[in-house]
Amino acid sequence: MTTDIQTVGIAGAGTMGAGIAIVAARAGLRTLVFDKRQDALDRAREQTGAFLKKSEQRGKLPPGAADAALARWQGTTQLADMAACDIVIEAVFEDLAVKHDLFGQLHAICPEHTLFASNTSTISITEIAGGSGRADRFVGMHFCLPAQLMKLIEMSPGLSTSEDTFRRAWTFAEALGQKPVATQDTPGFILNYFLIPFNNDAIRLVEQGVAEPADIDTAIKTALGYPMGPLELLDLVGMDTQKLLCEAMHGLTHEARAACPPLVRRMIAAERLGKKTGRGFHTYGDTKMFGA
Repeated sequence: MTTDIQTVGIAGAGTMGAGIAIVAARAGLRTLVFDKRQDALDRAREQTGAFLKKSEQRGKLPPGAADAALARWQGTTQLADMAACDIVIEAVFEDLAVKHDLFGQLHAICPEHTLFASNTSTISITEIAGGSGRADRFVGMHFCLPAQLMKLIEMSPGLSTSEDTFRRAWTFAEALGQKPVATQDTPGFILNYFLIPFNNDAIRLVEQGVAEPADIDTAIKTALGYPMGPLELLDLVGMDTQKLLCEAMHGLTHEARAACPPLVRRMIAAERLGKKTGRGFHTYGDTKMFGA
């Protein structure tokens, strides 16, 4: 599968942004990762190298592929460097004002042909695109966590997204080796429409003392065949991110099950964010990227 997109920009070097960058670099594309914080970029690059090396050791990548992919990965704290990109994928906080500010700056920086994409899982693509300056060249591309292991991308056009933009983005997703599916611009798209309330239900089981996190995860994995339990997944997502997801989803739908459980806020206050702090619902001996 070929694509006219050869240089990919990722805005945000957190868990999602780092994973998407791995997918792009692994697919043979030049990959620029922007973050305001150099320490976030350093951490993402270190985790990326470890993940790629482990993939090579396990035979999932041919010899030399890890070093080649890492050579295509470049970090920057200068947003102006995104001018070199054919597409910029945003993977920052689930906050509409933050996204509008970012895309407003990118619109002034990037050439006309550059596509904009958002990895949002809850906020309307049309609303985000409305602050981008190029709503016709804007598309939703929701990668699944962890992006470097999960193949699915939910592709969502906004009301103003052109057919050419959606076609280019779809071809790009396939060129990455991913599996795109088309969704409408609705809260949560397909996955998070189910997943956010489901994960909150698991949190409330812990709150109510119904079962321990390990037992809840074991029950879900054993009975339903899930590769990860909901509380393991939440530890990977991070409690801070879950709070933002809940607030965005609940604000749009007003569904009770989407409301952020009080336990999440207490865990954030205690800095039990999940794997990235070494402790969430479970305890971790390291904070390496999932799969590394």
